Amino acid sequence: MGNRTRRLLAVPMMALTAGAGLVAAPSPAQAAGVTGTVEVRGTLMTRSAPSPASRVTGSLRDGQRVTAVCRVTGQTVRGSIRTTAQWDRLGTGSYVSDAYLRISRSLPPCASTTAPAAEATYKIGTVRSADGTVNIRTGPGTSYPVKRSVTTGATVRGVCGVVGQLVNGTVRSTTQWNRLSDGGYISHAYVLTPTLHLCPGPAPAPVAGPAITPDQFLKTAVPGAQRGWREFGVPASVTIAQAILESGWGRSGLSSTDRNYFGIKCQNGRYGTLAQGCHDYHTSECDKTGKCFATTASFRIYATMADSFRDHGNFLRVNSRYKPAFGYTRDANKFIWQVWKAGYATDPNYYTKITALMATNDLYQYDIWK
Repeated sequence: MGNRTRRLLAVPMMALTAGAGLVAAPSPAQAAGVTGTVEVRGTLMTRSAPSPASRVTGSLRDGQRVTAVCRVTGQTVRGSIRTTAQWDRLGTGSYVSDAYLRISRSLPPCASTTAPAAEATYKIGTVRSADGTVNIRTGPGTSYPVKRSVTTGATVRGVCGVVGQLVNGTVRSTTQWNRLSDGGYISHAYVLTPTLHLCPGPAPAPVAGPAITPDQFLKTAVPGAQRGWREFGVPASVTIAQAILESGWGRSGLSSTDRNYFGIKCQNGRYGTLAQGCHDYHTSECDKTGKCFATTASFRIYATMADSFRDHGNFLRVNSRYKPAFGYTRDANKFIWQVWKAGYATDPNYYTKITALMATNDLYQYDIWK
């Protein structure tokens, strides 16, 4: 696990945030379509549904003209023309983000079907619990009502993953919750499963709890994140987004108790110059074969959120593997891409989640070089 916790979920095709969307088909009145021109650097993929995580159906080049018949709401994309959650259905039946398409007039909405295409398939996961039964809930957090319970060894049908409440489970500690084919949610901390893609649709609201609200979190986080950029060169938007994801908006026990927002560990009792000490937690880890075991992990304790953020910047700066990222200290998306590429997290959707948080919450406004 190294000296920080790891997260889990596929390499993004482009920066996106979660939006809402249904698979849609055009009505007969929409069949004529509207001509549009693609504006993209390189190649633009067309998809089977309004999400970069959906199956690729073809590709388009810069300047190519296409016919769009209607529009749907899908995952938000920051493109060469605009940032938008609109996806345009083409005459071929495929979808392309409106972020890369310049069209002469607005499109009519597509006629909705009953379910997202992204939910048409599922992957079988196996529950592993040393804590008794595991609850499947109506949302990604322990404060949501229980739909049903399962025991260790049970199988579940996972459709996609969302970011929710941090759970320290038998398999791992994670903020990922798996959305099941019946609409319920189970913490990924108790499931062994093939990789699940980020769910299309709006990100669930943070679970209610005693911690500060998202607005309070941001107000408190900005000064420390900006100081981290001045001292170490890590973009403030990246630092804040990572803290949101890895602490669940400050609701994790590690952040609320020890003001550790990134899961940075102590090493042989050493906690560096910015932390105050170490706190041991009972947890579990799994090897590559899926065999899990109980262990004790020691995490750093900080006096303030700002100290945690500064240590995060220092952690990235002093580790040589992240050196390529510091060639992009004024480009947040490229910076976090290089960090992820260097192995910061095992989650193959980590870059997608971070850029989604940056775009959804307009965290780029806190990058003080602008």
